[in-house]
Amino acid sequence: MKNNFNLVATAAAGLESLTAKELRDLGIETKMDDRSRVLFSGTKETIATANLWLRTADRVKIIVGEFPAKTFDDLFEGVTALPWEDLLPFGAQFPIAKAKAIKSTLHNEPSIQAITKKAIAKKLQVHYHRPENVPIPETGALFSIEVALHKDVATIMIDTTGDSLFKRGYRVDKGGAPIKENMAAAIIMLTNWRANMSRPFVDPTCGSGTFCIEAALIGMNIAPGFNRDFAFEAWPWFEDEIFKKVRDEAESKANYDADLDISGFDVDGRMIQIAQENALEIGLEGIIKFKQLRLQDFRTDKLDGVLISNPPYGERLGDETAAFQLYEEMGDTFKPLETWSKYIITSDLLFEEHYGSQATKKRKLYNGRLRTDLYQYFGKRIK
Repeated sequence: MKNNFNLVATAAAGLESLTAKELRDLGIETKMDDRSRVLFSGTKETIATANLWLRTADRVKIIVGEFPAKTFDDLFEGVTALPWEDLLPFGAQFPIAKAKAIKSTLHNEPSIQAITKKAIAKKLQVHYHRPENVPIPETGALFSIEVALHKDVATIMIDTTGDSLFKRGYRVDKGGAPIKENMAAAIIMLTNWRANMSRPFVDPTCGSGTFCIEAALIGMNIAPGFNRDFAFEAWPWFEDEIFKKVRDEAESKANYDADLDISGFDVDGRMIQIAQENALEIGLEGIIKFKQLRLQDFRTDKLDGVLISNPPYGERLGDETAAFQLYEEMGDTFKPLETWSKYIITSDLLFEEHYGSQATKKRKLYNGRLRTDLYQYFGKRIK
């Protein structure tokens, strides 16, 4: 079995550079192509490390191969030529879970899936010396395969992750419409809190606690994937001791004694209870201070803090007038916090008008398919 793989880490549009930086911080060299793909290569240990540690990515995939494909014959021959015998053991389940075609001659995605499946099945039948009309039963480990066609070039991949990386495994309950964990981590990484994590960190509309929990994981250097399983763990050729080594190294790097000042508030007492349960599930009980509090009642004498908020907006509030009123109340409540930096994410293009001041900086992000803006208000420096 080979132990050198071409890999890609996928992330939401606008977050690719953060994912690339995360990999570089792990000692993994990366490159970005003209499609904003975060490409890297490495061993089984690299696959385990990337899955365990990436906070901002969605998935880590093995690139089995790339080739031109303008016709279905091209696709069939190209897929057949790939080294499936090195990756798919006898009896493996290999659904073609996803096909996507952009600016390509081939665009019928169900047909792309069917042709890919047929080509792999034929290759494995020949390799495992099975009669032509006797399919190999798919009863073994799951290898989820994806096909991406871009400008008539096919990329064939195997997902190593399983459930998306945003699923950290700590959500006992998510409440209303929470922000995804990897998006929350990305926004925290875009703030100036990471430079000095002893600074106060507050989410005044914390909901189920995602921002606060992700901040605590970052502040304590806890690998975000330590509480979950990954698809590659079930593969027969992925040795258990490799992932155990990566997990043990991650555990040794965690700083459970970090001095953190993280608080979350919400007007809804039920959401505070959910946030506390989520923090307990991942072992952060007592690390984060959660309290039921109206946003308008938030006061602090602390200086030089960082405030992040994902306020209920638009469709989530169900009332545009209520949303505008909330933004005005945010502006009034946060105005005295002159030394604090505030980061507010919303899809409402009228946010600044109702908040009462223009952001120092704006950044476009996508929360799922929803286009949002991160409004960044930088605090005054303390002399």
